Amino acid sequence: MSSDLACFEACMAYEACDRRPNYELGVWSQTAARWQEEAPDAVKDFGWNWFVDESGLGFDHKEYIPVHFGFMPPFERKVIEDTPEYEVVRNGLGVVTKALKAGTVGGGRMCMDQYLEFPVSKPEDFADIKRRLVAALPARYPEDLDEQIVRWNERDYPLVLGTNCAANGFYWRAREFMGTEALSMAFLEYPDLMHEMMEFFADFVIETARPVLEKIDVEYFTLNEDMSMKSGPLLGPDLFREYIFPHLKRMVEFFKSRGTKYFAVDTDGDPTLLIPLLMDAGVDVVWPIERASDVSPQEWRRQFGKDLRLWGGVDKRVLFNGPDAIRAHLREFISLIEEGGFIPTVDHTVPPGVSWDHFRYYMDYKRALLSFDFAALE
Repeated sequence: MSSDLACFEACMAYEACDRRPNYELGVWSQTAARWQEEAPDAVKDFGWNWFVDESGLGFDHKEYIPVHFGFMPPFERKVIEDTPEYEVVRNGLGVVTKALKAGTVGGGRMCMDQYLEFPVSKPEDFADIKRRLVAALPARYPEDLDEQIVRWNERDYPLVLGTNCAANGFYWRAREFMGTEALSMAFLEYPDLMHEMMEFFADFVIETARPVLEKIDVEYFTLNEDMSMKSGPLLGPDLFREYIFPHLKRMVEFFKSRGTKYFAVDTDGDPTLLIPLLMDAGVDVVWPIERASDVSPQEWRRQFGKDLRLWGGVDKRVLFNGPDAIRAHLREFISLIEEGGFIPTVDHTVPPGVSWDHFRYYMDYKRALLSFDFAALE
């Protein structure tokens, strides 16, 4: 059987191999709790870090270089109000949120927080953000990085720069600084601030990544950039082209010039209008292809061709419906799996409405597909 690295490389290059990569994103805390009740023996040894692996489900192995792209120092966490029903907290990003407590499991909530206040409301507030994002501080890297690099140079699995959501993207970070509504207005009210913010962020990511990429090549880097909703992007192509595109392009060029094979963008919702700009900037991969937004990997392959690799695309809602629906849904991906450049995963983390039996069936059937064992699928 091919190594996990050879399997990944063949898939990304549209080459033949004995199998395709087996990955998933993860589960809600409530889902893990449900499965621990439904199938305690089956999940008792799970590590629940599915971005790395999960031997009990046969996932391929990956490793991540843990570079810290966040605030140093973070804002001081402060509880502003605490009641039996909810809490109001200023978090490490400087954002004040109101969060319901009902249904919380392991810190994971059943609904999104209400956002009340953000650290940037006017241009002069950005100075406090910049002082927390000083690039290439020694504390941004593991103390044993050089020793780890010796081991990674002998790897037979993909190596990724930064853990998931370590380097959140241009729109994502600006939204964290300002909030969605204020950011939407800022492109009109504070264009100079927006240009400064996007240029600063690109410089920060590049200079923070540089010391690592000077020592080792990686298979890919992911920019987490949730900038779309169900009906389309939260900013149009013209704004993206003016404010983000030139900095994304030079970021991609930097990573690829330093041995990064693929540059991926993680964005939920329907980013279809922006994909041509992502591709023009050199982006190779878009995921997780959120099916509730009426997008599909089949349509994106027809529309954008093989220059765009696709990860995700399995409709989480189908997993509620049992074996027949799961089997029919997965068979829709056979041609993409055979062709390559496509890694099927659930289109986000698995929600608590999915039973262990249904997920186990999904995994068994998907693994047969990924191994081209089509006889077992009849």
